[in-house]
Amino acid sequence: MRPEASGVGMESEGPSSSDVPRAGDAVLPDLLANTTELLSFYDRDFRLTHYAASLKGIYGSAVALGAAIWEIYPSFLDASCRDEFLRVFQGGSPASIDLPRSAGEAPRSVFVFGTADGAGIIESRERGGRSAADEQEHVILLHQATHDVLTGLQNRRRFGERLQQALTAIGGSKPKVALLQIDLDDFKAVNDTLGHGAGDALLQLAAGRIRDALQDGESAYRYAGDEFAVIQLGKEQPAEAERLAGSLVNAFKEPFVINGIPVFVGSSIGIALGPEHGTDGEQLMKAADIALYAAKTDGRGCARTFNRSMLLLLEQRENLRRSLRTALERNELYLEYQPLIRPPSSVIGFEALLRWRHPEIGIIPPGVFIPIAEADGLMDEIGRWVLEQACRQALTWPSSLTVAVNLSPAQFLSGSLTDTVAQVIDEVGIRADRLELEITETVLLEKTIDNIDTLNTLNVLGIRISLDDFGTYYSSLSYLKNFPFDTLKIDQYFIADLETDLKGQTIVRSIINLAHGLGISVTAEGVETSAQARWLIKENCDCLQGNLLGRPLGAEATSDFIRRSPPKGIRAMEGSNRAV
Repeated sequence: MRPEASGVGMESEGPSSSDVPRAGDAVLPDLLANTTELLSFYDRDFRLTHYAASLKGIYGSAVALGAAIWEIYPSFLDASCRDEFLRVFQGGSPASIDLPRSAGEAPRSVFVFGTADGAGIIESRERGGRSAADEQEHVILLHQATHDVLTGLQNRRRFGERLQQALTAIGGSKPKVALLQIDLDDFKAVNDTLGHGAGDALLQLAAGRIRDALQDGESAYRYAGDEFAVIQLGKEQPAEAERLAGSLVNAFKEPFVINGIPVFVGSSIGIALGPEHGTDGEQLMKAADIALYAAKTDGRGCARTFNRSMLLLLEQRENLRRSLRTALERNELYLEYQPLIRPPSSVIGFEALLRWRHPEIGIIPPGVFIPIAEADGLMDEIGRWVLEQACRQALTWPSSLTVAVNLSPAQFLSGSLTDTVAQVIDEVGIRADRLELEITETVLLEKTIDNIDTLNTLNVLGIRISLDDFGTYYSSLSYLKNFPFDTLKIDQYFIADLETDLKGQTIVRSIINLAHGLGISVTAEGVETSAQARWLIKENCDCLQGNLLGRPLGAEATSDFIRRSPPKGIRAMEGSNRAV
């Protein structure tokens, strides 16, 4: 891992020293590898610690890590220059020093500036000495031209140049260049709900985690928006690229804290190897992008390495984008309904789950097509259709049963949600208290007046409000205090290991007790075993949902399920030993 960046001590007037690339800065090795400036850094013992590749082109073998400054600049020992060099090394202000020259030799000068652990030198062979302010400004402009202002990582232009240079330099067919394309999961939800300021802060923190994961031969870039890239050189592939990708995925599992709010944003990563997957930058970037799409399709929060079969995924993505616009008209979208069970064995309703049966591809998971629908502005239309279909189906059930419908963040934040819901209820003729709307915590990151008004209006209409996937995103007790929830749904993450995980049991028990103390009902999602169900019943969980109790059903099958109550899973559970 690379060390934390150290500061550069600059006492002269002019640009802030915080803008100058620092000797310990993780972006500096890439700057040194690509700049044409004759730039070098030295420790307090006058030994070389960092240098630009261009410097070695001038001085050859004299330029080596640990070399003494006078091996590169003999003028350091010259009485006319030594005092100025020493003054800067000892913490003095920057200085421009004209170097002694032989007859007929072009003028040379160096700009010397202090760092936290020594000094840096920029040599100029073009003209006489620049002023300290001019030279410092030159360093800043050089850095800004190649680096992203927000994150400090190298920018898109530098990324393209560096990738092409790396591919041009390698020979043979053995992969020697790895490209990792990194995309932040759920970044848009954070940006939309907490605001662009929080989004910028998140990007800065994300860049820091990427930078901290890098080793020698690895350089990071901000490619665009919430997309980052890492170029890896001189490593054993694909093992080293997959190692780094795994480290980055794990690094993003920890929450980011923004304005006191813990924010969970994962990373999906696509890996491509050069020249195996592309001999130029454009080809390699396309391969990495396809691998990234595969990672997102596989559930996000993971990394995938490109293979040729993934080309089909890219074609499918574009086909899906085109097909989704006509899926409603062609009756390709449909709903399934998963039972909601009140212990010991009562069916109290169903959750409506959106599905897409593509005529050529088959069943497409919601996690694949809903992000496309949101990006293309289709969620209002699709969301209204789901609401209408679910309410009409509920009218075929006994009047005591409810139907729960999921709302996407795009629907909730559209501004027309309450009007749409009121119109659907009126047109379908269903009682409002038979409809439950499920929202996730992502839409509540910012306690805005609009958010509160929307939930209060739905509450006044008599509609039940459920907080879905509680505990996995930005859980804050203030949500339970400030918003009118009727139901809290515990995410299946906490249920999966409930039989053996004592910490998980403590968390689930605490959530149930807290919700009940606030007058809120609790539903446990993802109940798969009898032992899980028995434990939850013992802890007074109000409602259970999961494949043990009933898999998602087609519309016609729901009536048969209701008649067959209690569910098979409950009957098996009741006939077994009730001890956990």
